[in-house]
Amino acid sequence: MGRNVYGLDLGTYEIKVFDLKKNEIWKEKNVIAMKDNTTVFASGDDAFAMYEKAPDNIQVVFPMQGGVIAHFDDMQYLLENLLKKERQFSRGAEYLVAVPTDVTEVEKRAFYDLVSHSSARAKSVRIVERGLADGVGAGLPVDETPGVMVVNIGGGTTELSVLAFGGMVLNRLLKIGGEQFDQAIIHLVRHSKDFLIGRTTAESLRKEFGIFTQEDSASLSVSGRDLIFGVPNTKKVPISLVRAAMKEPLEECTEAIRVMYERTPPDVRKGIRENGICLTGGLANLKGLSTYLQESTGLPVAVAEEPELCAVKGLRTIAQDKHIYKKLTYSMLDEDYRWLR
Repeated sequence: MGRNVYGLDLGTYEIKVFDLKKNEIWKEKNVIAMKDNTTVFASGDDAFAMYEKAPDNIQVVFPMQGGVIAHFDDMQYLLENLLKKERQFSRGAEYLVAVPTDVTEVEKRAFYDLVSHSSARAKSVRIVERGLADGVGAGLPVDETPGVMVVNIGGGTTELSVLAFGGMVLNRLLKIGGEQFDQAIIHLVRHSKDFLIGRTTAESLRKEFGIFTQEDSASLSVSGRDLIFGVPNTKKVPISLVRAAMKEPLEECTEAIRVMYERTPPDVRKGIRENGICLTGGLANLKGLSTYLQESTGLPVAVAEEPELCAVKGLRTIAQDKHIYKKLTYSMLDEDYRWLR
């Protein structure tokens, strides 16, 4: 192909971009730092390095919340800045944007407008349902499979998608992800030990302990603030406390998976029983998660290779293959745009 195409996967905490001309994938944190609520102080990875460490006059802002664009102007500035940053993005390029299916028409339109109204002067902007992009990026035979479930667990959301013969059968977006797990850990540590830890510390505990191993006596020393004496301190947090904190959001995820499976048409459900669940997203590699889901749902579960990059790798495959490009992408300007029919 002689054209240039950018594939964009705009996650709650990270932006992944595929550049067709350079044939490369890169990613940066989806965050900006504002000084006195008026001036952009830093963006991307530089801004994230200031998270929970910035002085009072600098606010660290995440433009995406719950899988959708919450601060449009901030998101547009961030995207334009990252595309220019050391990469000299091409004007007049085509853009493929991975978008959650289970969002409102207005929220979906915001993804389209984000690029079409930017200084990139895009030649075209086409939408790809993220569940389909995930399936393609995970190497699933999306066009041929009689049924498979893709579960994308990210930083702020979990997206459940049932795919069959190149289409989306069912889709649901849950407001459960790494953020909710970490907040649950922070809350339980605070109330059980009168000890306040930050989000990054909670994330370290989650990654260290996971959710399903035979180990039950381990603990990890972490830094925080003693709420009784009001001073910085170090305390040991046991693995049992972290597991207990994550129990409720995990059960909510598994219940949503069971409900979606039960709602699936019988023929597609048979395909899911054979093909199982494909686990993608940034939390897919969490220790023991695949085992937990398999035992909780009774379905086989496999973790995709490089699960956090599945959607953007799917966009790469779609951009390079004219057949699936025409089949799986659409423009919100198309006359037969299905949500407007």
